[in-house]
Amino acid sequence: MPRVLIVDDHDLFRDGIASLLRARGYEVVGEASDGIEAVARAGELKPELILMDIRMPNMDGLEATRLIKADVPEAKVVMLTVSDEEEDLFEAIKSGASGYLLKNLKADIFFELIAGVASGEAPISPRMAARMLQEFSRNPNVSKPGEVQYQSLTARETEVLRLVAAGQGNREIAAELFITESTVKYHLRKILDKLHLKNRAQVIAYAARRGPGPGRGAE
Repeated sequence: MPRVLIVDDHDLFRDGIASLLRARGYEVVGEASDGIEAVARAGELKPELILMDIRMPNMDGLEATRLIKADVPEAKVVMLTVSDEEEDLFEAIKSGASGYLLKNLKADIFFELIAGVASGEAPISPRMAARMLQEFSRNPNVSKPGEVQYQSLTARETEVLRLVAAGQGNREIAAELFITESTVKYHLRKILDKLHLKNRAQVIAYAARRGPGPGRGAE
């Protein structure tokens, strides 16, 4: 279980999330009430998972995420917010967030989504994932990635990209492609490098922007 830092400006919400996490076996190493405190606590505690609100006083969660990822790049930041604005979703992903969850999730779904963060999966609320795809389908030519980087992917990397974009985890991808999870992680690292992306959430956003394209790259 990853060590968790909870960042939210509402004491009652932090207490509730902390209780739920501890009941499921997570170690809550600290809490913060705004972005400034979050940056300091992250540098001090070196948590593996940070649950980050967006709307907070003094410094919002987006700016805090950028600073934390620069100082503690190994920390996984998952936004946990009431904001269902696409702008916040995309800005969070660009800032280095590994996921984006809405606070109205049921507890079981919340824990199911964050369970794979440690292994590199990107939890995104189904509602936000659907809106992200709808946004790009309405504007298919806006910020559409170029073909040079995409064509540099091998056939196997293209398959892995497709399955990641479909929301499959490493274990599911390994089973479908008859390869090991370690091999899936290797292909993901190559995809991130070739497409100049930071994490799995950005891979999903990339695939959504690009949409269906021409054939696969070289073997």
